[in-house]
Amino acid sequence: MAEMQNSNPTILNAADLPTRLRPAATGKPGAYGSGIFTQSLSNASDFFSTSPLSSSESESEDDLMEEPIDEQEIYDLISTISDPEHPISLGELAVVSLPDIAIRPSLPNVPSSPLQTVTVLITPTITHCSLATVIGLGVRVRLEQSLPPRFRVDVRIKEGTHSTADEVNKQLADKERVAAALENGTLMGVIAKMMETCQ
Repeated sequence: MAEMQNSNPTILNAADLPTRLRPAATGKPGAYGSGIFTQSLSNASDFFSTSPLSSSESESEDDLMEEPIDEQEIYDLISTISDPEHPISLGELAVVSLPDIAIRPSLPNVPSSPLQTVTVLITPTITHCSLATVIGLGVRVRLEQSLPPRFRVDVRIKEGTHSTADEVNKQLADKERVAAALENGTLMGVIAKMMETCQ
C-alpha cells in the first residue's frame, strides 16, 4: 500500500459519535448483530446486477413495506468502517457524518412506491486523497449488503472536499465500473479489511 498521505488526521472521540448501537444507550446489544454479512465480499459484484429478480426471488409487496430505516441507522452501518490508511473508523475521521446522509423516495412522482434512495456524501480527510474511490466503494458495499432490496445506494464525494470529486463520483455512480472494480481480488481484500471493524 502507498505511504499515508495524511499522517495526522483530525480524529473525533468514538464515544461522542451519534449511534443507537451502544448497549448503554439501549440496554441491549446492537441492532445489527454479528451476522450482517451473510454473503462473502467476493460475491459483491452480484449486488450490482441490473437483471430482474426471478419469480422465486421476487419480493411480495408486504416484504417491501418493512419497518422504516432512517439516517441514524445508515450512519450506524457505515461509521464503523475502518479507513484504509489509518486504523480509525470513518465516523471518527468525520469522513462520514450524520448530516451528510439522506433518504428520499426513488420515485417521487409515485407516492405508493416503496423504493428509496440512500445518499451518502463522503468528506475525504485531505483534498487529494487517492483512496477516496476505495472508501466510497467500501461504503457502497456495506450498504448494498446490509439494506433491503427496496433501497438504492448513491455514494458521492461532498462538493468542494476533493480535487477530483467529479471523476470519483462518476466512477462510484457507474454500476459496470463498480462491478468490475469489485472483481479485483486485491481491492476486495482492502475492502474486506475495512469491514473487519463493522459492528
